[in-house]
Amino acid sequence: MKSKSKPKSKARPKPKPKATRKRHASKKPSSDAQDASLRKHLIELLRGKGAHADFGEAIDGLPEGLRGARVKELPFTPWRLLEHLRLAQWDILEFSRDPQHKSPEWPEGYWPEGDAPPNAAAWDASVAAFRRDQAEMEKLVRDPSQDLFAPIPHGQGQTLLREALLVADHNSYHVGQLILLRRLLGDWK
Repeated sequence: MKSKSKPKSKARPKPKPKATRKRHASKKPSSDAQDASLRKHLIELLRGKGAHADFGEAIDGLPEGLRGARVKELPFTPWRLLEHLRLAQWDILEFSRDPQHKSPEWPEGYWPEGDAPPNAAAWDASVAAFRRDQAEMEKLVRDPSQDLFAPIPHGQGQTLLREALLVADHNSYHVGQLILLRRLLGDWK
């Protein structure tokens, strides 16, 4: 009699175990460490550090005779850009820290009237005010008692994080315009 054998299965051989690395549980950074890291990155953004020139590089060394110079295709001068940067940053800073602050009328309150500074002292004062307000915004961001994510009580949902990012973004945009204008005026490295 023929023996009935079971059909051979096509079972795959078990794979050989791979050499395993000892796994370490990833440690989540503490919320304090994350907060400090976020604040550090925000400060770098506010200073314009990173992939492009910062405010100081864009503004320093601009000859007095070019501060009110206009290029036909562009609606601004170095003076108008500097004052716009200063006014907008000041407004965002004051909104972020003062519940009584009233913003200027848009858009006229954010731009100077003339194309050129009245004198070299006005230019220097505007540069100094911009730098002072930038340092004040950095001070707000650096202060661990300031909750970056809490809605600003007198706002409409804005947070200090949002306002710091807005300052960094706005400044970056107009610093780029200032550099473009300096290139077109033949005064950029």
